[in-house]
Amino acid sequence: MQRTPSPAPTKHHLLDTPAGRTHAVEQGSGPLVLLLHGFPETWHSWRHQLPALAAAGYRAVAIDVRGYGRSSRPAGSDHYRMTELVADAAAVVRALGEREAVVVGHDWGATIAAHCALLRPDVFRAVGMLGVPYAPPGGPRPSEVFAGMGGEEEFYVSYFQEPGRAEREIEPDVRGWLTGFYAALSADTMPGPDAPDPHFVTRAGGTLRERFPAGRRPAWLDDAQLDAYAQEFERTGLEGALNRYRAMDRDWEDLAGHAGEPIRRPALFVAGAEDASVGWLKDAIDAFPTTLPELRGNHLLDGCGHWVQQERPEETNEILTEWLAGLSG
Repeated sequence: MQRTPSPAPTKHHLLDTPAGRTHAVEQGSGPLVLLLHGFPETWHSWRHQLPALAAAGYRAVAIDVRGYGRSSRPAGSDHYRMTELVADAAAVVRALGEREAVVVGHDWGATIAAHCALLRPDVFRAVGMLGVPYAPPGGPRPSEVFAGMGGEEEFYVSYFQEPGRAEREIEPDVRGWLTGFYAALSADTMPGPDAPDPHFVTRAGGTLRERFPAGRRPAWLDDAQLDAYAQEFERTGLEGALNRYRAMDRDWEDLAGHAGEPIRRPALFVAGAEDASVGWLKDAIDAFPTTLPELRGNHLLDGCGHWVQQERPEETNEILTEWLAGLSG
């Protein structure tokens, strides 16, 4: 009788990086694939991809981005600039004894991954972006753009950019807030197009939470998954995670020399068709022929929201492994 091979063991590392330390979770052997999570998540968002990539013959490594989980949380938003996060990712590759990697990110992790390929093409030979497309540096100052996106109300990014404000909303009930935030952006629980109030803006003096879908939890978020996130943020707080939003104007200054620059590495984009980001960033997606000249896959998953690799893990794994296999061809 032929036995099914045992899954590759999971290894945890604390690696020396410019952040101080970076927590990395590894499974499998072969070419390195570095996985970067978004907000408000941790390495755990890649729990379905780690074994699938390992089984396909890759060394899959998911990290806690600086500010999250067991990675360092330096004080001050300047430490969360894009150049710092790219330096962390490159240092992880070196600390793992590798010279190059494919980098794949979701949400903020997608933006970090894109800038890894832009700024360090010597290290990152290909880039996959889930949920958020590549938009080249340049254009108006980010804080000015987001200030105009809420209409008469306040867009969530502007809300997050004010130090301490979102922390005061979230930290008294991390578990409840995360449940609502995940539900608001999941296809099976998000408010419908006829909802009276959009869930990504706040009224004057209000909170994001009051617009979340009450009493609903997406199918992918059982107690174990919610605990994995809530327990980490209850331990660390949210300031480190939110500092990424507060560093965006510094990115605009730091990256001015790369304004309009395309990524000249093989690329992949995957997003949920129900993800609001697809609408907000439609111009960036339409510009892919110019901004991603080596794009080798562009997928919108019907009936899927923002949390692509958790809402649709099997389909995401299939897309990723086929794309990775094609990189050697």
